[in-house]
Parts: sequence; C-alpha cells; structure tokens
Amino acid sequence: MARTITEIQNSILEEKEKHEALKVLNSNSKASIWRLFTYVVAYVIFNLELLFDAHTEEINTTIAEQKKGSLKWYRNKALAFQYGFDLLPDLEDFNNENYTEEEIENSKIIKYSAVTEATTQSRLIIKIATETGDKLTPINEAELEAFTYYLEEIKYAGVAVTIVNYLPDLLKLGIKIKRDPLVLDANGNAIAPVNGIIKPIEKTITNYLKALPFNGELVVSKLTDQLKITTGVLDVKITQAESAWLDATSGVYENFKPIDMSVIPESGYFTTEDTEGKNLITITYVV
Repeated sequence: MARTITEIQNSILEEKEKHEALKVLNSNSKASIWRLFTYVVAYVIFNLELLFDAHTEEINTTIAEQKKGSLKWYRNKALAFQYGFDLLPDLEDFNNENYTEEEIENSKIIKYSAVTEATTQSRLIIKIATETGDKLTPINEAELEAFTYYLEEIKYAGVAVTIVNYLPDLLKLGIKIKRDPLVLDANGNAIAPVNGIIKPIEKTITNYLKALPFNGELVVSKLTDQLKITTGVLDVKITQAESAWLDATSGVYENFKPIDMSVIPESGYFTTEDTEGKNLITITYVV
C-alpha cells in the first residue's frame, strides 16, 4: 500500500541524518532548496507506489476472474455469450473467424449478470438482463434457449444452474418532503432549475437507482441520505418502501412486501412503473 508523501519524505530525511557529509543541510525552512528536492523526490516515489498498487490490484482481479469455476468466472462467461455464434470444438470460446468487430460486439446480448450460490441447496443462481433502449429487460425466449444450451456446454460437470431472466422487481415508494418554498414550488418543481433539472427529487431517485450495481442492494437509509442533500429539501421521510417480484411459475407479480432496511431484487434490478406503466412513487410536499 502506497505511503503518504510525508511518510516518504520523512524516511528520506532520516536517511540523510545518517550521512556526515549531509549534516550541513540543516535548514528548517520548508522553502529551502534541499528540502524542496526531498519533497519532489518523495512526490515521485509516492506516484510510483500508487502505480504499483494499481498494478497489483489489476493482477489480483485478473487472476480472480480467470479462476475457472469461480462465481466471477461464470459471470464473465455469461457476459461473453454471443447469440448466433458457434463454440470452438472442445473449447469454451466462440468461433469469431470471418466476423467483424461490430458483428461480434452486437452478438453479446447479455449486458448485465450476477452469479450467487443458493443458500438452501447446492446450485448457482445466474441472473441476467439485456438493454432495450435505456431500460434493462429480459432476453427473449429464443435467446434464452441458446444461452441455456451454452451454459450446459461450458459449466462444470455436476454443477446445477438456475437462470433468472425475469422482468424487473417493482419498487413502490411513498416519500414526504419538507420543501424550501424559495427553491421548490408546491409540486416539487424547481423555481430556478439548475442544469435543466425541473424535478430534482425525481432526478435524485432515478440517479440512485441507476447507480445501483446489477443485483445490488437497495438501502432505504442511503436513499434518504441522497434525498436530504437534494437542492430545495429541508427534511425527508420515506413513509412507504415495498417491492414485488415475478413468480417464475405463474408469471404474475406477487403481492408487495415491505422493505425493512434493505433489499436485493430477485430479478437483479428494479422498475418504478407497474405493468401498465403507472408510476409507483408517490411524493408529498409540505412546508
């Protein structure tokens, strides 16, 4: 781990004191030429150590992700899936010969994946999603058939796999905002929009959900913290936080259930619109 510039400079000064010929360099002024030289050298060493740290982290990450059979390996293999492409004989890689870079990239339809181990039985849960416009969506039936076959070809013998390719979990929120009437009107609109943001509360919620990693944990208190620092907000209270997920057997969403403190979406991601496109977020503004 990289030392601080001060730590490095102090080690240089300590080494200097060991050499009799350098004892004449005894000024205590930080602006003295010799002290400035030690600072410059310390700064260079500091940046070199940062590079060493970054290199070590990169190597460790590469090793972890290439370890065959690990959760990260399965995740990377899911993201590497190419729809419509054959696997090379006796290999886990696709045959990309005679295809352009654009065609290869377009065939990688799975944009998001997370792999976990089931807690109640010995199997892997592989959650996946693609992108349709600016929204996360499941892949279609034909694509799922090909992806399932692909996993059967590359997975390790004896490993049971469950693919989660669901519509997003529904997220219902009730929020009470104490607004600054100098900044927000009664409908939560910015009186003087900053950067063109007319509804800052809605923008904060959208940004928080977008920042969640795929299969990331939604923490109610963290969302509250983000709302509190939104322009025009004096205080905030989340009065309702519920989620519902798709029942894989019936294909119907289950009833909404309260979110105590946090929740990880069953599908890997959330939507704040119901199946009819109705907004599931209710915001009440008070002064």
